[in-house]
Amino acid sequence: MHGSGMAGCRSEDIVVLCMEASTKQFTRDGPHMHRISSSILHSMSPLGRQNLQQLVMDMSPPIHRWMKDDLDRSVFQKSITVLAARIPARDTTTLLKSDVLRRYIMDVPKIRSVVWDPSDTRGQRLVLLKVPTETALSPEARIFLMEHSVELVDHTIRLNYDYWTADDILQAVLPEELLNGSPTGFSVTGHIAHLNLNKEYLPYKKIIGQVILDKNPAIKTVVNKIDNIDNKFRFFKMELLAGEPNFVVEHVRFLYPGRQWCINDRLSRSMSPIVALPLIFPKSTGIPGYTTEHDRLVQLFKPEDVVADVFAGVGPFAIPAARKGCAVLANDLNPDSAYFLSTNIVKNNVVDLVRASCEDGRDFIRNAIFYVMENPFPPYLGPKPSRLKEKKLRRDQQASERNGQDPVYPLASTLPPRKVVTHFVMNLPDSALDFLDAFRGVMVARDRNGRELDGLYDAMPMIHCYCFTRELEPVKAEADIRLRVEAKIGHKVEEDMDLHLVRSVAPNKDMYCVSFRLPRAVAFAR
Repeated sequence: MHGSGMAGCRSEDIVVLCMEASTKQFTRDGPHMHRISSSILHSMSPLGRQNLQQLVMDMSPPIHRWMKDDLDRSVFQKSITVLAARIPARDTTTLLKSDVLRRYIMDVPKIRSVVWDPSDTRGQRLVLLKVPTETALSPEARIFLMEHSVELVDHTIRLNYDYWTADDILQAVLPEELLNGSPTGFSVTGHIAHLNLNKEYLPYKKIIGQVILDKNPAIKTVVNKIDNIDNKFRFFKMELLAGEPNFVVEHVRFLYPGRQWCINDRLSRSMSPIVALPLIFPKSTGIPGYTTEHDRLVQLFKPEDVVADVFAGVGPFAIPAARKGCAVLANDLNPDSAYFLSTNIVKNNVVDLVRASCEDGRDFIRNAIFYVMENPFPPYLGPKPSRLKEKKLRRDQQASERNGQDPVYPLASTLPPRKVVTHFVMNLPDSALDFLDAFRGVMVARDRNGRELDGLYDAMPMIHCYCFTRELEPVKAEADIRLRVEAKIGHKVEEDMDLHLVRSVAPNKDMYCVSFRLPRAVAFAR
Protein backbone atom coordinates (compact mmCIF):
# COMPACT_ATOMS: atom_id res chain seq x y z
CA MET A 1 0.00 0.00 0.00
CA HIS A 2 1.60 3.22 -1.08
CA GLY A 3 0.55 6.86 -0.97
CA SER A 4 -3.03 7.60 -1.89
CA GLY A 5 -3.66 3.90 -2.49
CA MET A 6 -4.19 3.60 1.24
CA ALA A 7 -7.59 5.22 0.92
CA GLY A 8 -8.90 2.23 -1.03
CA CYS A 9 -7.94 -0.35 1.57
CA ARG A 10 -10.33 -2.03 3.93
CA SER A 11 -10.32 -0.65 7.46
CA GLU A 12 -9.35 -4.02 8.95
CA ASP A 13 -6.30 -4.13 6.68
CA ILE A 14 -5.22 -0.70 7.83
CA VAL A 15 -5.60 -1.72 11.46
CA VAL A 16 -3.50 -4.85 11.04
CA LEU A 17 -0.89 -2.91 9.09
CA CYS A 18 -0.51 -0.54 12.01
CA MET A 19 -0.46 -3.41 14.48
CA GLU A 20 2.31 -5.15 12.58
CA ALA A 21 4.31 -1.95 12.32
CA SER A 22 3.85 -1.47 16.03
CA THR A 23 5.19 -4.93 16.75
CA LYS A 24 8.29 -4.27 14.66
CA GLN A 25 8.84 -1.06 16.56
CA PHE A 26 8.49 -3.01 19.79
CA THR A 27 11.16 -5.52 18.92
CA ARG A 28 13.55 -2.81 17.85
CA ASP A 29 13.13 -0.14 20.51
CA GLY A 30 11.24 -1.70 23.39
CA PRO A 31 7.58 -2.04 24.31
CA HIS A 32 6.26 1.42 23.54
CA MET A 33 4.48 1.20 20.25
CA HIS A 34 2.88 3.25 18.69
CA ARG A 35 2.74 6.52 16.97
CA ILE A 36 0.67 6.22 13.80
CA SER A 37 2.27 7.76 10.74
CA SER A 38 0.77 11.18 10.01
CA SER A 39 0.75 10.36 6.30
CA ILE A 40 -1.55 7.38 7.00
CA LEU A 41 -3.85 9.45 9.18
CA HIS A 42 -4.13 12.30 6.69
CA SER A 43 -5.06 9.90 3.88
CA MET A 44 -8.14 8.72 5.79
CA SER A 45 -11.53 10.18 6.43
CA PRO A 46 -12.14 11.84 9.84
CA LEU A 47 -14.24 8.87 10.97
CA GLY A 48 -11.64 6.38 9.79
CA ARG A 49 -8.93 8.38 11.48
CA GLN A 50 -10.83 8.35 14.78
CA ASN A 51 -11.52 4.61 14.55
CA LEU A 52 -7.90 3.81 13.74
CA GLN A 53 -6.56 5.79 16.70
CA GLN A 54 -8.93 3.89 18.98
CA LEU A 55 -7.84 0.52 17.61
CA VAL A 56 -4.09 0.78 17.95
CA MET A 57 -2.68 -0.65 21.19
CA ASP A 58 -0.53 1.65 23.26
CA MET A 59 1.96 -0.36 25.31
CA SER A 60 3.96 2.60 26.61
CA PRO A 61 4.03 3.28 30.37
CA PRO A 62 1.91 6.04 31.91
CA ILE A 63 3.61 9.42 32.14
CA HIS A 64 4.67 10.63 35.61
CA ARG A 65 7.03 13.56 35.15
CA TRP A 66 6.48 14.79 38.70
CA MET A 67 9.01 12.28 40.05
CA LYS A 68 12.43 13.60 40.94
CA ASP A 69 13.95 12.23 44.14
CA ASP A 70 12.04 9.02 44.83
CA LEU A 71 10.85 6.34 42.42
CA ASP A 72 7.24 5.29 42.99
CA ARG A 73 6.89 1.95 41.20
CA SER A 74 3.26 1.52 42.17
CA VAL A 75 2.03 4.20 39.77
CA PHE A 76 3.24 2.28 36.75
CA GLN A 77 0.09 0.29 36.07
CA LYS A 78 -1.75 -0.09 32.80
CA SER A 79 -4.69 -2.17 31.54
CA ILE A 80 -5.17 -2.95 27.86
CA THR A 81 -8.27 -4.70 26.54
CA VAL A 82 -7.78 -7.03 23.58
CA LEU A 83 -9.92 -9.55 21.77
CA ALA A 84 -9.45 -13.22 22.73
CA ALA A 85 -10.64 -16.49 21.24
CA ARG A 86 -12.01 -18.87 23.88
CA ILE A 87 -11.43 -22.49 22.86
CA PRO A 88 -10.78 -25.91 24.38
CA ALA A 89 -7.14 -26.53 25.13
CA ARG A 90 -6.92 -29.22 22.43
CA ASP A 91 -7.85 -26.72 19.70
CA THR A 92 -5.23 -24.05 20.41
CA THR A 93 -2.80 -25.42 17.83
CA THR A 94 -5.44 -25.16 15.12
CA LEU A 95 -5.83 -21.43 15.70
CA LEU A 96 -2.14 -20.73 16.15
CA LYS A 97 -1.28 -22.40 12.83
CA SER A 98 -4.12 -20.88 10.85
CA ASP A 99 -2.94 -18.78 7.91
CA VAL A 100 -5.91 -16.40 8.11
CA LEU A 101 -5.39 -15.77 11.86
CA ARG A 102 -1.62 -15.69 11.95
CA ARG A 103 -1.31 -11.94 11.54
CA TYR A 104 -3.80 -11.35 14.38
CA ILE A 105 -2.21 -13.65 16.99
CA MET A 106 -0.58 -11.75 19.84
CA ASP A 107 3.19 -11.76 19.27
CA VAL A 108 4.30 -9.00 21.59
CA PRO A 109 7.41 -9.86 23.67
CA LYS A 110 6.80 -10.68 27.34
CA ILE A 111 3.06 -11.30 26.71
CA ARG A 112 1.84 -14.83 26.15
CA SER A 113 -0.31 -15.54 23.13
CA VAL A 114 -2.23 -18.32 24.95
CA VAL A 115 -3.43 -18.03 28.56
CA TRP A 116 -5.82 -19.83 30.91
CA ASP A 117 -9.38 -18.60 30.80
CA PRO A 118 -9.83 -17.04 34.24
CA SER A 119 -13.64 -17.15 34.03
CA ASP A 120 -13.95 -20.80 33.02
CA THR A 121 -13.55 -23.92 35.16
CA ARG A 122 -13.51 -26.38 32.26
CA GLY A 123 -9.86 -25.84 31.46
CA GLN A 124 -10.41 -23.73 28.36
CA ARG A 125 -7.80 -21.42 26.91
CA LEU A 126 -7.76 -17.89 25.55
CA VAL A 127 -5.80 -17.22 22.36
CA LEU A 128 -5.01 -13.50 22.52
CA LEU A 129 -5.40 -11.39 19.40
CA LYS A 130 -3.65 -8.10 18.87
CA VAL A 131 -6.86 -6.24 18.05
CA PRO A 132 -9.32 -4.74 20.53
CA THR A 133 -12.62 -5.47 18.71
CA GLU A 134 -14.13 -7.98 16.32
CA THR A 135 -14.61 -5.31 13.66
CA ALA A 136 -10.84 -5.16 13.25
CA LEU A 137 -10.78 -8.74 11.94
CA SER A 138 -10.98 -9.52 8.23
CA PRO A 139 -14.07 -11.31 6.88
CA GLU A 140 -11.92 -14.39 6.26
CA ALA A 141 -10.81 -14.44 9.88
CA ARG A 142 -14.37 -14.08 11.16
CA ILE A 143 -15.60 -16.92 8.94
CA PHE A 144 -12.77 -19.15 10.15
CA LEU A 145 -13.64 -18.48 13.78
CA MET A 146 -17.34 -19.16 13.17
CA GLU A 147 -16.57 -22.45 11.42
CA HIS A 148 -14.59 -23.57 14.47
CA SER A 149 -17.27 -22.40 16.92
CA VAL A 150 -14.90 -19.99 18.59
CA GLU A 151 -16.32 -17.58 21.14
CA LEU A 152 -14.78 -14.12 21.09
CA VAL A 153 -14.42 -12.38 24.45
CA ASP A 154 -12.64 -9.40 25.87
CA HIS A 155 -9.43 -10.01 27.80
CA THR A 156 -7.56 -7.46 29.88
CA ILE A 157 -3.75 -7.40 29.83
CA ARG A 158 -2.40 -5.79 32.98
CA LEU A 159 1.06 -4.27 32.84
CA ASN A 160 3.08 -3.05 35.80
CA TYR A 161 6.51 -1.62 36.53
CA ASP A 162 8.24 -4.95 35.90
CA TYR A 163 7.02 -5.07 32.31
CA TRP A 164 8.78 -1.98 30.94
CA THR A 165 12.47 -1.49 30.23
CA ALA A 166 14.73 1.03 31.94
CA ASP A 167 14.49 3.34 28.94
CA ASP A 168 10.67 3.13 28.94
CA ILE A 169 10.50 4.16 32.60
CA LEU A 170 13.00 6.99 32.23
CA GLN A 171 11.13 8.26 29.16
CA ALA A 172 8.03 8.43 31.35
CA VAL A 173 9.59 10.31 34.29
CA LEU A 174 12.29 12.61 32.88
CA PRO A 175 11.39 16.09 31.59
CA GLU A 176 10.63 16.18 27.89
CA GLU A 177 13.70 18.26 27.10
CA LEU A 178 15.94 15.48 28.50
CA LEU A 179 14.37 12.53 26.71
CA ASN A 180 16.72 12.39 23.71
CA GLY A 181 19.80 11.72 25.82
CA SER A 182 18.16 9.40 28.32
CA PRO A 183 21.13 7.90 30.23
CA THR A 184 20.44 4.17 30.08
CA GLY A 185 23.93 3.29 28.83
CA PHE A 186 26.62 2.42 31.36
CA SER A 187 29.81 0.42 31.73
CA VAL A 188 29.91 -2.66 33.92
CA THR A 189 32.64 -3.85 36.25
CA GLY A 190 31.51 -7.09 37.83
CA HIS A 191 28.33 -6.30 39.76
CA ILE A 192 28.85 -2.52 39.48
CA ALA A 193 27.21 -0.24 36.91
CA HIS A 194 29.29 2.87 36.33
CA LEU A 195 27.54 6.01 35.04
CA ASN A 196 28.99 9.31 33.94
CA LEU A 197 25.92 11.57 34.09
CA ASN A 198 25.84 14.96 32.46
CA LYS A 199 24.99 17.78 34.83
CA GLU A 200 21.44 18.24 33.50
CA TYR A 201 20.59 14.71 34.70
CA LEU A 202 22.03 15.09 38.20
CA PRO A 203 18.71 16.22 39.78
CA TYR A 204 17.28 12.84 38.72
CA LYS A 205 20.35 10.73 39.53
CA LYS A 206 18.71 8.70 42.32
CA ILE A 207 15.77 7.70 40.12
CA ILE A 208 18.10 6.87 37.23
CA GLY A 209 20.27 4.73 39.49
CA GLN A 210 17.30 2.90 40.97
CA VAL A 211 15.77 2.15 37.56
CA ILE A 212 19.06 0.76 36.24
CA LEU A 213 19.40 -1.37 39.37
CA ASP A 214 15.84 -2.68 39.03
CA LYS A 215 16.12 -3.54 35.35
CA ASN A 216 19.49 -5.31 35.40
CA PRO A 217 19.43 -8.32 37.74
CA ALA A 218 23.21 -8.84 37.59
CA ILE A 219 23.82 -5.29 38.84
CA LYS A 220 24.02 -4.87 42.62
CA THR A 221 25.62 -1.41 42.81
CA VAL A 222 25.14 1.73 40.70
CA VAL A 223 27.69 4.56 40.94
CA ASN A 224 28.29 7.88 39.22
CA LYS A 225 31.59 9.67 38.69
CA ILE A 226 31.40 12.99 40.49
CA ASP A 227 34.70 14.70 39.62
CA ASN A 228 37.90 14.49 37.63
CA ILE A 229 40.83 12.21 38.37
CA ASP A 230 42.43 12.74 41.77
CA ASN A 231 45.81 14.42 41.22
CA LYS A 232 47.81 12.25 43.62
CA PHE A 233 46.32 8.77 43.52
CA ARG A 234 44.64 9.14 40.10
CA PHE A 235 41.24 7.62 40.80
CA PHE A 236 37.71 8.78 40.14
CA LYS A 237 35.61 9.61 43.16
CA MET A 238 32.34 7.76 42.93
CA GLU A 239 28.90 8.51 44.33
CA LEU A 240 26.61 5.63 45.23
CA LEU A 241 23.28 6.08 43.44
CA ALA A 242 21.57 2.79 44.27
CA GLY A 243 22.22 -0.65 45.66
CA GLU A 244 24.89 -2.07 47.93
CA PRO A 245 27.97 -0.03 48.93
CA ASN A 246 30.20 -2.88 47.79
CA PHE A 247 32.99 -1.73 45.49
CA VAL A 248 35.21 -4.81 45.43
CA VAL A 249 34.63 -7.14 42.49
CA GLU A 250 36.32 -10.30 41.29
CA HIS A 251 36.42 -11.51 37.72
CA VAL A 252 37.54 -14.75 36.14
CA ARG A 253 38.31 -14.35 32.46
CA PHE A 254 39.69 -16.74 29.85
CA LEU A 255 42.82 -15.69 28.00
CA TYR A 256 42.62 -18.69 25.70
CA PRO A 257 41.22 -22.20 26.06
CA GLY A 258 42.37 -23.75 29.30
CA ARG A 259 43.99 -20.61 30.69
CA GLN A 260 42.33 -17.95 32.76
CA TRP A 261 43.14 -15.01 34.97
CA CYS A 262 41.18 -13.27 37.67
CA ILE A 263 41.12 -9.69 38.82
CA ASN A 264 40.16 -8.13 42.11
CA ASP A 265 39.31 -4.47 41.76
CA ARG A 266 38.07 -1.72 44.03
CA LEU A 267 36.19 0.56 41.64
CA SER A 268 36.00 3.44 44.10
CA ARG A 269 39.80 3.57 44.16
CA SER A 270 40.90 2.25 40.81
CA MET A 271 41.70 4.91 38.27
CA SER A 272 40.65 2.77 35.34
CA PRO A 273 37.29 0.99 35.13
CA ILE A 274 38.54 -1.25 32.32
CA VAL A 275 40.60 -3.51 34.53
CA ALA A 276 37.82 -5.95 35.08
CA LEU A 277 36.78 -6.49 31.49
CA PRO A 278 37.40 -9.85 29.77
CA LEU A 279 40.15 -10.33 27.19
CA ILE A 280 38.01 -12.70 25.15
CA PHE A 281 34.84 -10.71 25.20
CA PRO A 282 31.25 -11.99 24.58
CA LYS A 283 30.03 -8.44 24.13
CA SER A 284 27.69 -8.64 27.08
CA THR A 285 29.24 -6.05 29.26
CA GLY A 286 31.22 -2.82 29.40
CA ILE A 287 33.28 -1.07 26.74
CA PRO A 288 34.38 -3.45 24.02
CA GLY A 289 36.95 -1.09 22.48
CA TYR A 290 38.74 -0.74 25.79
CA THR A 291 38.61 -4.46 26.51
CA THR A 292 40.03 -5.26 23.11
CA GLU A 293 42.82 -2.80 23.81
CA HIS A 294 44.19 -5.00 26.60
CA ASP A 295 44.38 -7.92 24.23
CA ARG A 296 45.86 -5.84 21.41
CA LEU A 297 48.74 -4.53 23.47
CA VAL A 298 49.54 -7.81 25.22
CA GLN A 299 49.68 -9.48 21.79
CA LEU A 300 52.59 -7.16 20.93
CA PHE A 301 54.68 -8.58 23.76
CA LYS A 302 56.91 -11.62 23.31
CA PRO A 303 57.00 -14.16 26.15
CA GLU A 304 60.67 -13.36 26.79
CA ASP A 305 60.01 -9.60 27.16
CA VAL A 306 60.35 -7.54 30.33
CA VAL A 307 57.45 -5.07 30.69
CA ALA A 308 57.46 -2.05 33.01
CA ASP A 309 53.85 -1.05 33.78
CA VAL A 310 54.06 2.47 35.18
CA PHE A 311 50.41 2.92 36.15
CA ALA A 312 49.45 -0.72 36.63
CA GLY A 313 46.23 -0.25 38.63
CA VAL A 314 45.20 -3.71 39.78
CA GLY A 315 46.88 -5.50 36.89
CA PRO A 316 44.84 -5.42 33.65
CA PHE A 317 48.00 -5.43 31.54
CA ALA A 318 50.45 -6.93 34.03
CA ILE A 319 48.51 -10.12 34.81
CA PRO A 320 47.77 -11.30 31.24
CA ALA A 321 51.30 -10.31 30.14
CA ALA A 322 52.75 -12.47 32.91
CA ARG A 323 50.42 -15.33 32.03
CA LYS A 324 51.89 -15.11 28.55
CA GLY A 325 55.38 -15.53 30.00
CA CYS A 326 56.56 -11.92 30.23
CA ALA A 327 58.42 -10.66 33.26
CA VAL A 328 56.67 -7.56 34.62
CA LEU A 329 57.48 -4.66 36.91
CA ALA A 330 54.03 -3.40 37.96
CA ASN A 331 53.66 -0.12 39.81
CA ASP A 332 50.86 2.06 41.12
CA LEU A 333 51.04 5.03 43.46
CA ASN A 334 47.60 4.35 44.90
CA PRO A 335 47.99 2.06 47.97
CA ASP A 336 44.59 0.45 47.42
CA SER A 337 45.41 -0.41 43.80
CA ALA A 338 48.83 -1.69 44.84
CA TYR A 339 47.22 -3.90 47.48
CA PHE A 340 44.81 -5.48 45.01
CA LEU A 341 47.59 -5.73 42.44
CA SER A 342 49.59 -7.84 44.91
CA THR A 343 46.48 -9.91 45.64
CA ASN A 344 45.93 -10.56 41.94
CA ILE A 345 49.54 -11.58 41.44
CA VAL A 346 49.08 -14.31 44.02
CA LYS A 347 45.63 -15.34 42.75
CA ASN A 348 46.94 -15.78 39.24
CA ASN A 349 50.08 -17.74 40.18
CA VAL A 350 52.49 -15.24 38.64
CA VAL A 351 54.49 -14.40 41.77
CA ASP A 352 57.75 -15.34 40.04
CA LEU A 353 57.03 -13.10 37.07
CA VAL A 354 55.42 -9.92 38.48
CA ARG A 355 57.08 -7.61 41.00
CA ALA A 356 54.75 -5.00 42.44
CA SER A 357 55.67 -1.56 43.76
CA CYS A 358 53.89 1.51 45.08
CA GLU A 359 55.77 4.66 44.10
CA ASP A 360 55.48 7.77 41.99
CA GLY A 361 55.47 7.13 38.27
CA ARG A 362 58.54 9.28 37.58
CA ASP A 363 60.59 7.53 40.25
CA PHE A 364 59.48 4.17 38.89
CA ILE A 365 60.55 5.08 35.33
CA ARG A 366 63.94 6.30 36.51
CA ASN A 367 64.58 3.21 38.64
CA ALA A 368 63.17 0.43 36.44
CA ILE A 369 66.08 0.20 33.99
CA PHE A 370 68.73 -0.22 36.68
CA TYR A 371 66.54 -2.37 38.91
CA VAL A 372 66.09 -5.00 36.21
CA MET A 373 69.79 -4.93 35.35
CA GLU A 374 70.76 -5.46 39.00
CA ASN A 375 67.87 -7.83 39.83
CA PRO A 376 67.24 -9.73 36.60
CA PHE A 377 64.30 -12.04 36.00
CA PRO A 378 64.89 -15.72 35.27
CA PRO A 379 64.87 -16.67 31.58
CA TYR A 380 61.74 -17.70 29.74
CA LEU A 381 61.66 -21.48 29.41
CA GLY A 382 58.56 -21.84 27.28
CA PRO A 383 54.92 -22.50 28.21
CA LYS A 384 54.41 -24.05 31.59
CA PRO A 385 53.89 -27.79 31.00
CA SER A 386 50.99 -29.77 32.34
CA ARG A 387 51.60 -32.02 35.32
CA LEU A 388 51.79 -35.08 33.07
CA LYS A 389 54.21 -33.34 30.73
CA GLU A 390 56.25 -32.11 33.68
CA LYS A 391 56.68 -35.66 34.97
CA LYS A 392 57.83 -36.82 31.54
CA LEU A 393 60.33 -33.96 31.32
CA ARG A 394 61.71 -34.87 34.72
CA ARG A 395 62.12 -38.52 33.75
CA ASP A 396 63.82 -37.61 30.47
CA GLN A 397 66.14 -35.23 32.27
CA GLN A 398 67.11 -37.83 34.85
CA ALA A 399 67.74 -40.39 32.10
CA SER A 400 70.01 -37.92 30.28
CA GLU A 401 71.99 -37.24 33.44
CA ARG A 402 72.46 -40.98 34.16
CA ASN A 403 73.73 -41.58 30.64
CA GLY A 404 76.04 -38.55 30.75
CA GLN A 405 74.25 -36.93 27.84
CA ASP A 406 73.51 -33.26 27.32
CA PRO A 407 70.17 -32.08 28.70
CA VAL A 408 67.27 -32.89 26.41
CA TYR A 409 65.52 -29.65 27.41
CA PRO A 410 67.10 -26.27 28.22
CA LEU A 411 67.74 -25.54 31.87
CA ALA A 412 67.43 -22.12 33.46
CA SER A 413 71.13 -22.22 34.25
CA THR A 414 72.00 -22.51 30.56
CA LEU A 415 69.97 -19.49 29.44
CA PRO A 416 70.79 -15.84 30.19
CA PRO A 417 68.58 -14.01 32.71
CA ARG A 418 66.32 -11.19 31.57
CA LYS A 419 68.10 -7.91 32.34
CA VAL A 420 66.62 -5.55 29.73
CA VAL A 421 63.30 -3.68 29.87
CA THR A 422 61.72 -4.01 26.43
CA HIS A 423 58.36 -2.21 26.95
CA PHE A 424 57.02 0.60 29.12
CA VAL A 425 53.20 0.77 29.45
CA MET A 426 51.72 4.10 30.57
CA ASN A 427 47.97 3.61 30.93
CA LEU A 428 46.95 6.95 32.41
CA PRO A 429 45.36 8.79 29.50
CA ASP A 430 44.55 11.95 31.45
CA SER A 431 48.20 12.75 32.27
CA ALA A 432 50.60 10.02 31.11
CA LEU A 433 52.21 12.34 28.56
CA ASP A 434 53.33 14.59 31.42
CA PHE A 435 55.53 11.76 32.75
CA LEU A 436 57.51 11.31 29.53
CA ASP A 437 60.15 13.79 30.67
CA ALA A 438 61.29 11.15 33.19
CA PHE A 439 62.89 9.23 30.30
CA ARG A 440 65.45 11.97 29.67
CA GLY A 441 68.75 10.59 30.89
CA VAL A 442 67.05 7.49 32.28
CA MET A 443 70.05 5.32 31.40
CA VAL A 444 72.64 7.59 32.99
CA ALA A 445 70.73 8.27 36.20
CA ARG A 446 72.07 7.88 39.71
CA ASP A 447 75.60 9.04 38.77
CA ARG A 448 76.31 6.16 36.38
CA ASN A 449 78.30 6.75 33.22
CA GLY A 450 75.92 4.69 31.10
CA ARG A 451 78.60 2.61 29.33
CA GLU A 452 77.35 -0.70 30.69
CA LEU A 453 73.75 -0.01 29.71
CA ASP A 454 74.80 1.24 26.28
CA GLY A 455 76.23 -2.17 25.51
CA LEU A 456 73.31 -4.00 27.10
CA TYR A 457 70.59 -2.26 25.08
CA ASP A 458 71.04 -3.14 21.42
CA ALA A 459 67.45 -1.97 20.90
CA MET A 460 65.85 0.70 23.02
CA PRO A 461 62.55 0.02 24.86
CA MET A 462 59.18 0.64 23.26
CA ILE A 463 56.92 3.11 25.07
CA HIS A 464 53.13 2.69 24.91
CA CYS A 465 51.51 5.85 26.22
CA TYR A 466 47.75 6.47 26.46
CA CYS A 467 46.39 9.97 26.00
CA PHE A 468 43.39 12.09 24.99
CA THR A 469 43.09 14.51 22.12
CA ARG A 470 40.44 16.98 20.99
CA GLU A 471 41.48 16.55 17.36
CA LEU A 472 38.99 14.18 15.74
CA GLU A 473 40.62 13.90 12.30
CA PRO A 474 43.31 11.18 12.33
CA VAL A 475 45.95 13.34 10.64
CA LYS A 476 45.40 16.23 13.04
CA ALA A 477 45.24 13.86 16.01
CA GLU A 478 48.62 12.37 15.08
CA ALA A 479 50.16 15.81 14.66
CA ASP A 480 48.78 16.96 18.02
CA ILE A 481 49.98 13.89 19.93
CA ARG A 482 53.37 13.82 18.24
CA LEU A 483 53.92 17.47 19.10
CA ARG A 484 53.10 16.88 22.77
CA VAL A 485 55.29 13.76 22.99
CA GLU A 486 58.28 15.47 21.41
CA ALA A 487 57.85 18.51 23.62
CA LYS A 488 58.04 16.32 26.73
CA ILE A 489 61.03 14.19 25.75
CA GLY A 490 62.83 17.10 24.06
CA HIS A 491 63.57 15.16 20.89
CA LYS A 492 62.06 14.12 17.58
CA VAL A 493 60.31 10.75 17.50
CA GLU A 494 61.26 8.97 14.32
CA GLU A 495 61.60 5.25 15.04
CA ASP A 496 58.73 2.73 15.19
CA MET A 497 56.03 5.30 15.96
CA ASP A 498 52.45 4.05 15.77
CA LEU A 499 49.20 5.73 16.74
CA HIS A 500 46.18 3.58 17.63
CA LEU A 501 42.67 4.93 18.22
CA VAL A 502 41.31 3.20 21.32
CA ARG A 503 37.85 4.75 21.47
CA SER A 504 35.84 7.95 21.55
CA VAL A 505 35.18 9.02 25.12
CA ALA A 506 33.07 12.12 24.36
CA PRO A 507 31.66 13.90 21.29
CA ASN A 508 34.88 15.92 20.94
CA LYS A 509 37.41 13.74 22.73
CA ASP A 510 39.22 10.58 21.57
CA MET A 511 41.57 8.25 23.38
CA TYR A 512 44.72 7.05 21.64
CA CYS A 513 47.67 4.83 22.40
CA VAL A 514 50.90 6.25 20.98
CA SER A 515 53.70 3.71 20.70
CA PHE A 516 57.28 4.69 19.86
CA ARG A 517 60.81 3.52 20.49
CA LEU A 518 62.64 5.57 23.08
CA PRO A 519 65.28 7.61 21.22
CA ARG A 520 68.79 6.62 22.34
CA ALA A 521 69.74 10.26 22.53
CA VAL A 522 66.95 10.86 25.06
CA ALA A 523 67.82 7.85 27.23
CA PHE A 524 71.50 8.83 27.45
CA ALA A 525 70.95 12.59 27.62
CA ARG A 526 72.98 14.38 30.29
